[in-house]
Formats: sequence, structure tokens, C-alpha cells
Amino acid sequence: MFEQMRRDIRTVLERDPAARSSLEVVLCCPGVHAIWFHRLAHPVWRGGWHTLARFISHVGRFMTGVEIHPAVVLGPGLFIDHGMGVVIGETAEVGENVSILQGVTLGGTSTKREKRHPTLGDNVVVGAGAKIIGGFRIGNGSRIGAGSVVVREVPENSVVVGVPGRVTFRDGARSGIDLNQSDLPDPLARTLEQMVERIHALEAEIESLRQALKETSRT
Repeated sequence: MFEQMRRDIRTVLERDPAARSSLEVVLCCPGVHAIWFHRLAHPVWRGGWHTLARFISHVGRFMTGVEIHPAVVLGPGLFIDHGMGVVIGETAEVGENVSILQGVTLGGTSTKREKRHPTLGDNVVVGAGAKIIGGFRIGNGSRIGAGSVVVREVPENSVVVGVPGRVTFRDGARSGIDLNQSDLPDPLARTLEQMVERIHALEAEIESLRQALKETSRT
């Protein structure tokens, strides 16, 4: 347990430049506190004490602003930045070295007691305010852009942006964890750029034809 807590602290120090010391992380990082509350609630849930587990989870939500159902499976190396407004539903699964920013929802779409919340693979980054809704998988190494709404499965090493979320970029295996949300490809902007380029090309062709007609009329 203490080794897990030490890893949680190291994770924050590695990924959050605002965290300056282990003591600061222990005292002032609600994302870490939420994970620790979940570590208390999860074995209680697995032991069949569901109401008690939900109560522990509820206290954690009150203290941190992060709601993690006690049945959720969390992998090691999870980083919840800021934390406020994060909701992780009952059948969600979170892989290793995942980063989740504030306002993220891992939600469900069914009222049946079945797999209805997403599974995040390893090294996934979910940007602020993103919503991932449904019982599908987000592939290893993928990034979900801030504010995106994802409603279908995402392949490994992909970038997803927009509402609804669209895969806009895929590459080979990405090394390390990339928290950058400022350079995600924008398919709409690229489409507009291509339209402008095409308009310029057509204008050039029209001008060329106009000059050719002038030359023809002179002769």
C-alpha cells in the first residue's frame, strides 16, 4: 500500500510542474486524495459491502470533487490533474499511466447491469472537459482533445477531437506520456485551408484564361 502511495506521489511530481514537493502533493492534490479514497472503497466493494463502499466513495467525492465508483478498476500510475468534476462510472476500467484532466466524464449509455462505461488503455491522455460515453475501448497511447465527446472505439496511438469525437491523427507507437493539448490536429481548419488553396488555384486558372482570351482577340 505504501509503495503504491509513493508511486502516486512520484507520478504527480513527474507530470505536474506545479507540484514542488512530496509534502505538497500529499496535502494539496485532490486527484491523489481521490485515488486513495478509491483504494479504500474498492476492496470493500469487492468484499460485498456495497453500501459501505459507496459511502466511502461519497466521502471521497465530498472531499475532492472527484467521483469514482468503488467498482472501477484503476491501473497504476494514474494521474488526475486538478480533479474537480471528474466522474468515472461503475464499469469503467483505467489502464496504466493514464492522465485525466479536470471535468472529464467516463460515462455509460445503458440502464442495464452490464459493461456500459469505457475502458482506457495504457498511456492514454484525456483532456479537460472531455466526455467518453459507452462501453468501448480507447486504445493505448491515444489522446482525447479537451472538450471532445467520444462515442465510439478509438484505435491505438490516435488523436481524437471534436463533437462527436473524430480520429484525426494516427501514428506508430508513441513513447512516453504527452500531455500537450495545444497542437492536436483540427480537421475543420485543415478542410478550410484546402478550400482556400483550391480557390486561389481556380482564380489563377481564370486569370490565365482571361489573358489568353485577350491575346486571342488581339490577333
